Amino acid sequence: MREPVDLRRQRILAAVQARGATRVSDLATELAVSVVTLRRDVEELARAGKLRRGHGIARPILPEQDEGPDRRQEPGASRESASGPGPDGGPVAVVVPERHAYLYEMLHGARTAFEEAGVRIALHIAPAAPGAEQPLVERALADGARGLLIAPRWRSLATEEADYAWLARVDVPTVVMERRPRRGSALHAVDTVCTDHWYGVHLAVEHLTGLGHRRIVLAARNDSPTARAVRAAFAEIAAGHPGVDKWAVALSSPTAVPEPEAEHAERPLELPPLLEELGATGVLLHGDVDALMLVQSLRDAGVRVPEDCSAIAYDDVVAGLGSTPLTAVSPPKAEVGRSAAELLLRRLGRGAAAGPAYRAELLPTLKVRGSTRSAPYREPLSSTPTAQ
Repeated sequence: MREPVDLRRQRILAAVQARGATRVSDLATELAVSVVTLRRDVEELARAGKLRRGHGIARPILPEQDEGPDRRQEPGASRESASGPGPDGGPVAVVVPERHAYLYEMLHGARTAFEEAGVRIALHIAPAAPGAEQPLVERALADGARGLLIAPRWRSLATEEADYAWLARVDVPTVVMERRPRRGSALHAVDTVCTDHWYGVHLAVEHLTGLGHRRIVLAARNDSPTARAVRAAFAEIAAGHPGVDKWAVALSSPTAVPEPEAEHAERPLELPPLLEELGATGVLLHGDVDALMLVQSLRDAGVRVPEDCSAIAYDDVVAGLGSTPLTAVSPPKAEVGRSAAELLLRRLGRGAAAGPAYRAELLPTLKVRGSTRSAPYREPLSSTPTAQ
């Protein structure tokens, strides 16, 4: 005779309360029912507020016992904030790359929003290796994370597309931060919040051309979604801008490509000779650290900034700290993080499937400092806009 549903669910609750986090598959074997049936029971119990559901895990509502101060943390494991438990005690997993100051500013904005809502975060730092985020996410879900906020590194298009399938299968509310998955991909319908980098490049080009600079160079990285968006936007805008006579794109540093050691990797051009060859008086430099180093290389070559060449940095993390503070495109980094966190909180409050997916873009601003001024006089060109 089949066991009544109510009795089976009472036994599930008793087992979880006695043992703490318990695998759904283990409970199914113990109660002699299918994993599908057991998962449905756990979902109903979680909906009724009697337990917490993780990725293949059932957890009690009461917090588990602290394992003591001597507990060691494995590499890549999470650190939970001390902001107190959320409504059901489960943390939100936040995954960002290691050594990434740009995204750490977004993390600060996200953390503020979660703390104001009383929701704990479990922070996971992904090492600089392809596919590093997937095992961290799987671990976070197994530990009972009830939502995911993630900013993958995605150094190349290949690593980006390799992540689409598994990220689309994550079974908790998910928001991708400062990344825009390819249209039509498996992640197209996943919530995303990012900067409108086309608009950022537009601000820079408009500022330079407004100062009379008609020949402009972009020295940019090519090892992140932001870098690729900046390069594509510059090519589109410069090619069609009536105030741009000539333009060119170069790599900003030898390590600005996804695989800098590869033999086929594009090498950066020396910026001073390129400016001289093109007759350029304006440069847009991505990102900030490369920008500061390139401005120094210009000075070493006798090119004064801004007297001979105006320079704009893209990122505005440390652009204002140079000996000549750099005018910079400033993405709303903290606001992107806060908006992504607030979107995830709304999903957690009303269910992941409630409402359409969001693909939100926030506009950057231009912070004018001492590295830009009116272009020095040059004889006008008669040629039409060209790409070098």
